Amino acid sequence: MRRLALVALACGLASPAFAQDAHGGHAVHANSAPAGDQTTGHAGMDHSAMDHGEMDHGQAQDADVDHSMHMGHAMEPERAADDTPGDAPPPPVPTDRAADAFFPPAAMERSLAAMYREMTFRTFALQIDQLEYRARSGQDGYGFEGSAWYGGDIDRAVVDFEGEGAFGEKPENIEVSAYWRRALDPWFNLQLGVRHDFRPDPDRTYAMAGIQGLAPYWFEVEGQVFISNKGDVHARLVAAYDQRITQRLILEPELEADFAFQDVPELGIASGFEKIEASARLRYEVTRMFAPYVGVFWERRLGGSADHVRAHGERASAVSAVAGIRIWF
Repeated sequence: MRRLALVALACGLASPAFAQDAHGGHAVHANSAPAGDQTTGHAGMDHSAMDHGEMDHGQAQDADVDHSMHMGHAMEPERAADDTPGDAPPPPVPTDRAADAFFPPAAMERSLAAMYREMTFRTFALQIDQLEYRARSGQDGYGFEGSAWYGGDIDRAVVDFEGEGAFGEKPENIEVSAYWRRALDPWFNLQLGVRHDFRPDPDRTYAMAGIQGLAPYWFEVEGQVFISNKGDVHARLVAAYDQRITQRLILEPELEADFAFQDVPELGIASGFEKIEASARLRYEVTRMFAPYVGVFWERRLGGSADHVRAHGERASAVSAVAGIRIWF
């Protein structure tokens, strides 16, 4: 009996230890179970008895923490690029040359002068802009206008000539101008020289100065001032435009006005606007050097100059149909 009691006491002491080992085994299996098993296990739990109202949600308050400093939204916005064009002056044009490192300045100066002479061109041209027949009421006539020049793109010696008249009579007007032309910029030229009128009588010689060039919208313009050897002063304005219809067909309207600053009775000129001429010529360029044309020409004496013409039995205005050629060599 006593032995049976000792066996029972030993079994009672060993039971808690076996129970702990058993639960320890379950803990190991629980920790090593897959995540899906844990979810299934929680899904099977009854949460209705849990008091959610009294649970500590202190950790949930972390969601209210301002994370903008981590997201970059609170950072200062990037400054927009400055698109304003700069107004700083351009750097100076370099004047040094590689040869300057090997040759003395005197030798370089001589070499540059020789290169300038070799690269500067000199050419000659003769251009006749108008050589035409004028059919008009009464007596038909003729007209011519052209120029010859020698020089380069900066400086040129120029001779201009023009005239008109009626067939069977002496020329009404012949004038020749010789002047130096200097380029002021890519668009305009300065003219300084002399002009001589062979007709009408008496002849006159003038000192002349003018500006000729290409105005905006491709208008060819020319303005000249003349002072004669008798002291009378005159001015002339000319404007023309080449309207290209095709590569070879070109319409050229032209307008010319002459102005006198005082009366010149011996030439039949009164102060003020002396005369005005307007024309339109349609030319066909067979080549750039040869172009026949047809057109219309109108001239009109003005003011006292018109009265002088009428006093001599002539008309103050006339309209002519013209046909001619334009050539240059």
